[in-house]
Amino acid sequence: MAGHSKWANIKHRKGAQDKKRAKQFTRAIKEISVAVKEGGGPDPEANPALRNAISNAKGVNMPKDTIERAIKKASGAEADNYEAVTFEGYGPHGIAFFIECTTDNQNRTVASVRSIFSKNGGSLGTNGSLEFLFDRKGVFTISRESIAQNMEEFELELIEGGATSIEKEENALYVYTDFTDFGLMNSKLEELGIEPKNAEVQRIPLNTVELPLGQAKEIMQLIEKFEDDDDVQNVYHNMELTDELVTEMESDD
Repeated sequence: MAGHSKWANIKHRKGAQDKKRAKQFTRAIKEISVAVKEGGGPDPEANPALRNAISNAKGVNMPKDTIERAIKKASGAEADNYEAVTFEGYGPHGIAFFIECTTDNQNRTVASVRSIFSKNGGSLGTNGSLEFLFDRKGVFTISRESIAQNMEEFELELIEGGATSIEKEENALYVYTDFTDFGLMNSKLEELGIEPKNAEVQRIPLNTVELPLGQAKEIMQLIEKFEDDDDVQNVYHNMELTDELVTEMESDD
């Protein structure tokens, strides 16, 4: 899991660009829609998936009225019929990719993902072929400003809530749980009165591959192309995010 906070920071900096904000809002609205449909209705008190989706929408600074409209639309008769689908494949230089999408047209999404792979030196694989390379983990991003108690005491509370590891950054903590303890950590944070900036199940690579800088930048460009697709929600890969690469990405912003 080392390096996840680097990746989160890269995404945060790039997410600050105006062109990314509309994408973030679209993805948040889709997450809300799927949560309402599959998670148990429009009441966040009774629907943990919707609570997470609302929290994540707030994390990208979506206005409250926009969130409420998204919930209302998702629970109505004319709601968009989104479904979650995943794709696996290899990019250039042997880097494995796991792509999570939310779509109302699977044929369009399959064609788009396959095209991005093939035009950039990669190939789409069969579902299940690469899943063993990633571990599903709960990942919670917590602002240090929201933590009122002593840090050592807080970490003990997190461990009680299922935390398996904690990455500390200057302004945030990244807390990891086993997939099965995702709900337990949500409950613990609610008990502590803390609303995470982001809470989601992610696919963390079990092992990473370090590439020369030039090749690594090719992979970053491929990631950007996937993320620019409206149907793509999350892009996971097993490339090592070296300090050299992070510095290079910072200088490009």
